[in-house]
Amino acid sequence: MKFVSYWRDTARSFAGGAAGAVQGDYDVAVVGGGFTGLAAARQLAKGGAKVVVLEADRVGSGASGRNGGHLNNGVAHSFIAAKAELGPERAKALYLAYDQAIDTIEQLVAEENIDCCFRRAGKLKLASKAAHFTAIAKNFEAVNREIDPDTALLTAIDLNDEVGSSAFHGAMLSKKSAMMHMGRYAAGLADAVVRRGATIFENAAVTSRRSAAGRRELTTSRGTITAKDVLLATGAYTSGPFDYFRRRIVPVGSFIVATRPLTNDEIAATMPGNRTCVTSLNVGNYFRLSPDNRLIFGGRARFSDVSNERSNKKSGAILRETLARLFPQLAGIEIDYCWGGLVDMTKDRFPRAGNADGVWFAMGYSGHGAQMSTQMGILIADAMLGKADRNPVAGLEWPAIPAYSGKPWFLPLVGLYYKCLDRLW
Repeated sequence: MKFVSYWRDTARSFAGGAAGAVQGDYDVAVVGGGFTGLAAARQLAKGGAKVVVLEADRVGSGASGRNGGHLNNGVAHSFIAAKAELGPERAKALYLAYDQAIDTIEQLVAEENIDCCFRRAGKLKLASKAAHFTAIAKNFEAVNREIDPDTALLTAIDLNDEVGSSAFHGAMLSKKSAMMHMGRYAAGLADAVVRRGATIFENAAVTSRRSAAGRRELTTSRGTITAKDVLLATGAYTSGPFDYFRRRIVPVGSFIVATRPLTNDEIAATMPGNRTCVTSLNVGNYFRLSPDNRLIFGGRARFSDVSNERSNKKSGAILRETLARLFPQLAGIEIDYCWGGLVDMTKDRFPRAGNADGVWFAMGYSGHGAQMSTQMGILIADAMLGKADRNPVAGLEWPAIPAYSGKPWFLPLVGLYYKCLDRLW
């Protein structure tokens, strides 16, 4: 078993990073080389800006290269709950932004000729309990009537053609959702950034920042640059001189295993529908087939803000047990990969983007960033270029979390609370 991300291990490495010292004068410095930062850098460079990307590790090494490989449309919450919290107009705008995010990635992949196995697969929101199916059906009625007719409600019998498990009571199908190979997309997007004229420095963590003569000065572990504007795109991996954001983002571990490639018979018995799947439990799971037919199976196995080999091994054991419970036909199957990553959660689980604390920013995707990160990177880049503001969360309040400075001491309590909810309802 390899304790590395399947996406990164099965993709070529980006080789276009700049050598030598970090230095120079730029229009925009993008901090973070994940999907948000890379998409923004590409858009800014296309708009004529001189751009530098500062990545603390390697391109795609954070959440962009450690996720489950889903590109799911629609809001992460129930649409009904989003309307109650945000109001109908903003809830609809945010729902449509997730839809547009899938379209944007599809167009970008075609325009830049990125070989990343992009495919419109559809997503199943699977009801883990009978009561959950009632709630899913109510949400489906609102979604289908008000905003997204490309949806369907499936009964437990309908699921026989979709998922080879008796654990579910029905599902909502969102037909616009997609999937892709995240590692190949990251490398291809980084190549596109360099082709468009931007500079990428890897292994260049930002350690300090200051304003000088109307410009921003960023010091990294490899040198110093200046820029007119800064875009922060680091999500759960935010560190260094950005405490304002650390007080608002909660890094939560999410963990994943990938099996050996399944045989055709195993695929037919387990994932005949070949879609992305998410269960309805608060401490639930998500899964899909990889391009080489592995079952990629993840979830919040443990409420932790740590992802290393020791932590991932513990979480992998929990995921193996859950996989065997949902799919008894795969009990004992070989696990080839086990990895984890950090999710940038906000208190209300809605993303945030705009300008604060002297920088532009986009983050807080709360487990649904693989699709929205590209979209938000482009939208914020357009705003920086002076184009029309299409930010669906513009002006959404984002107070600091009380008694919190970046270390989520409360995660075990949160985990216990959600586990209790799953037992009771």
